[in-house]
Amino acid sequence: MVWLEIKKFTIVLIGAILNAIAMNLFLIPANIYSSGFTGIAQLLSKILTDNTPISISTGVLLFLLNVPVTILAWKKVGKSFTFYSFISVFLMSLFLEIIPVIHLSKDILLNAVFGGVIAAVGVGLTLKWGASTGGLDIIAMILSRMKDKPVGIYFFIFNSIIILTAGIMFGWEKALYTLVTLYASTRVIDTIHTQHEKLTALIITKKPDELKKAIHSKLVRGITMVPAKGAFSNETRDLLMIVITRYELYDLERILKEVDPNAFTNIVQTAGIFGFFRRD
Repeated sequence: MVWLEIKKFTIVLIGAILNAIAMNLFLIPANIYSSGFTGIAQLLSKILTDNTPISISTGVLLFLLNVPVTILAWKKVGKSFTFYSFISVFLMSLFLEIIPVIHLSKDILLNAVFGGVIAAVGVGLTLKWGASTGGLDIIAMILSRMKDKPVGIYFFIFNSIIILTAGIMFGWEKALYTLVTLYASTRVIDTIHTQHEKLTALIITKKPDELKKAIHSKLVRGITMVPAKGAFSNETRDLLMIVITRYELYDLERILKEVDPNAFTNIVQTAGIFGFFRRD
């Protein structure tokens, strides 16, 4: 248990370092904007620096923006996910302050691609281990649960605002290169983690009540229980069906290992759902 937490912290640490490297060595020197709260922090930092006597770094702004979101997530999303997401944000903000801003290449396209790919590796690893890089990830998850709409819609809306703002204020060339960064990031994250925002888990177990209780203690999701029988063994078991987001996959895997490591689980890609996607 302790070793697992150490591994998770280490992955979150590596992800934060990679994100900070992508920002300070590629995106910030080229004036290319990242997605989510990181991009918002970049925009605010540049606006303040260029138009006011106040100068606040991207790292500090990123941390300040995430404080209220973290408080909201603690109540709405889950304590473990929120805790490690906050650790991820704190470490990234710290490394943004420690790692110097260096202009490695004058080629803006190279900066856009490499910055997007390196950041995506950090984000993908963080997501795979049951945390996030905070900010937009958390807001999108909360809104998705409230409105029963896909997380991707909210990512698209918020990132579109960032791109449009960057284009209006600093030129459309930078906004277009920001799109290149977002595309590269999305492709890499999908490869490392999973491209499907919703997944269906079909769990065949001899411990249905224990699993149901453990899942409900961690995830705000409904579970359908169906009696099942093994065709070869003729043993009676239960089939648990639960639809989750990709962010919750790590927690579900951990629950299965702790409660019933012998359970047979099939994770199916979910193209769409109808009806309520939550447990009230």
